[in-house]
Amino acid sequence: MYRSKTVLSSLRNAYSKISTRSSYLIRPQVGLTSPPISSSPSLTIPIQFPHQVRSFASKPDSILQLLLENAWSKQVEEQLKKPDTPLTHETAIYLLRKLDKHPEKAHSFLNWVIRDSGLTPSSPLYSTLLRILAHQRSMKRFWTTLTDMKRRGFCIDEETYKTVYSLLNKEESSKADAVALAHFHERMVKENAVSDVAGSVVVAVKRGEWSCEVERELQEMKLPLSDEFVVRVLKELRETPLKALAFFNWVGGCCSSGYRHSSVAYNAVLRVLARPGSVAEFWSVVDEMKSVEHEVDLDTYIKVLRQFQKFRMMEEAVKLYEFMMDGRYKPSVQDCSLLLRSLSAGPSPDLDLVFRVSRKFESTGESLSKAVYDGIHRSLTSVARFEEAEEMVKAMRGAGYEPDNITYSQLVFGLCKAKRLEEARGVLDRMEGEGCVPDIKTWTILIQGHCRNNEVDKAFACFAEMLERGFDIDSDLLDVLVGGFLSQNRVEGACKFLIEMVRNADVKPWQTTYKGVIDKLLEIKKGDEALDLLEMMKKQNYPAYAEPFDGYLAKFGSLEDAKKFLDVLSSKDSPSFAAYFHVVEAFYREGRLADAKDLVFVCPHHFRTHPKITALFGAA
Repeated sequence: MYRSKTVLSSLRNAYSKISTRSSYLIRPQVGLTSPPISSSPSLTIPIQFPHQVRSFASKPDSILQLLLENAWSKQVEEQLKKPDTPLTHETAIYLLRKLDKHPEKAHSFLNWVIRDSGLTPSSPLYSTLLRILAHQRSMKRFWTTLTDMKRRGFCIDEETYKTVYSLLNKEESSKADAVALAHFHERMVKENAVSDVAGSVVVAVKRGEWSCEVERELQEMKLPLSDEFVVRVLKELRETPLKALAFFNWVGGCCSSGYRHSSVAYNAVLRVLARPGSVAEFWSVVDEMKSVEHEVDLDTYIKVLRQFQKFRMMEEAVKLYEFMMDGRYKPSVQDCSLLLRSLSAGPSPDLDLVFRVSRKFESTGESLSKAVYDGIHRSLTSVARFEEAEEMVKAMRGAGYEPDNITYSQLVFGLCKAKRLEEARGVLDRMEGEGCVPDIKTWTILIQGHCRNNEVDKAFACFAEMLERGFDIDSDLLDVLVGGFLSQNRVEGACKFLIEMVRNADVKPWQTTYKGVIDKLLEIKKGDEALDLLEMMKKQNYPAYAEPFDGYLAKFGSLEDAKKFLDVLSSKDSPSFAAYFHVVEAFYREGRLADAKDLVFVCPHHFRTHPKITALFGAA
């Protein structure tokens, strides 16, 4: 253990330079070996972080322990009422998030919060519980909660609605709930009077720059100010974050209204400001929250971090992680691992940021997990720091974790990225020698590395070797190999290989794999082959990829080709009207009026009299 900590410390020291203005990217060094640690730049460890550790009287984790270790009862409720466990909105969000695998306890906890805790209910509390119940398919409690939410005048926000609807609509067993949710949401929005007033506010704020005139117009509206109302307006102004902040500040300064921003409103504005053009304002609000003793809740942290990662604002993402780790509502080990994965995803990961995350995680007294070690290792291999990566593996072993397919796959990926393909292939032999048999994912990464380096023939040699070792091709690997063919413009070869794998290897290609080959076949005027793939897609229950065929058939196809295409699209007795119309319209636009009319003649009678057909030929 001492050895592993020493190795990790030396690696951190090599990459400890911090700047709030620029990013220090370590460029991949491609060669026989990577530079030793001693050749890395001499960097300085920061004396302190931007946000110092804060102390609090209550401990949310002790409340969580109480809830997890006991069945819900009157005794649990009595414990929750004790003065040494004061409940805040941030704590309630944190506890609900941590109870995501325990829907019954999450439901009982929120019921108690609303009924007995004295805490004001809010949309974020309801929304967090709704997501938990939907994920766990606890639908009876889901509908009870949604009904109670509506009864109390709250409206499910658009993000939660879309997330839950998509989740329920994925499975046949819950499609009825998805349809019911859509109807419920539509009625909820229509019946919620706050929506109309909020809409008027949004129109007024978006009309121009913030000014005294805007403030006067809002003042005359006599707004029903509440957290629910403010949150609704902020969400509608999310595409104009500075205007959202102006509204937020104005509302907070309306002393005559009696309204004061709560933690709910502060967290809502943070979600709006977490983007490139308003990051300074984001941190300013965070500082303001501390001054009025509000905190960033865990749900906001997760959503804001996702936005920072989306915009590749990785310095801000790490800064936010450090800030949260200094507070009461610490991100989980999984959150740390996901952040490290995101940091390693760029073309040149910033190793300083990687080690800042691991250092902050370890500063809480936690030992680095296997996932965290892998996260650091992934970043090192991605920038071709292979000797340091090997040291990290030694540190991992010293901490009691053996490298597995995840660890070795990262090394294979890094070596392929550095164009060291022979060494990458040798890693698989080394794995077997150490008793870690390469899995299909490791083979796929190796083969993909060869394809990306335009070594498609060697990629297929690796594929053949993989098959000899008893592995079967899967959808991911098929997509990689087909992509290898297409990268060399071997389109017909890609088509033949795809068909052979479907028929002989019983593999179901991804929808995108089919689409990619069909597009390329049509580019080289191989319509029959593309149609064969379209028919295979239909047989595997994929939606028909009809879009590129309409224009192709109108330009290069015969009338019989068009009829054959419509036959492939057939659902039961005949294709839909839309399918017929798109082909007819394409022929018409291409000037092939006679063929377009012939297609109309062979379509079902009720299609021929459709208003769109009449309008199309009426214009001729």
